[in-house]
Amino acid sequence: MLYIGDLVNTHGIKGEVRIISNFKYKNIIFKPYNDLYINNEKLKIKTYRKHKNYDMVTFENYNDINDVLKFKGQEVYINKEDYTFPGHLNEELYGKKVYDKNKYIGTLEKIINNGGGELLVVKGKKEYLIPFVDEFVTNIGDSIHLNLIKGFIDED
Repeated sequence: MLYIGDLVNTHGIKGEVRIISNFKYKNIIFKPYNDLYINNEKLKIKTYRKHKNYDMVTFENYNDINDVLKFKGQEVYINKEDYTFPGHLNEELYGKKVYDKNKYIGTLEKIINNGGGELLVVKGKKEYLIPFVDEFVTNIGDSIHLNLIKGFIDED
């Protein structure tokens, strides 16, 4: 199972829920008839819409607020094998070793979205924030290889 977000609240009285998700490929997973998992319960998406920062979803056979209240505050997952994604999943990169021109600088702790793009959070001697762009990230495999400009990382 792959974590994609949190079901933070209900919306209205007809069983619609609010999900907060920073998942990279929401356009692939949030579609009618796709499955989500909450508390190991398989739920089929009936409808989907975007509202402010929320992904608004209703589930098949859940037509009342009282049916979905039990999911409030729970984590939402997908079965990764049900999908084919066009690129890497950020969640799969966490914990990988990061190198700048073959020099080890740390381990990828997480990837955050700052509104303008994604940043790699690399924990080494210090914590480094590195833009997740092709100009800096040269290769992703068993480890992540970067080609940073001089002075980007303190070499103390």
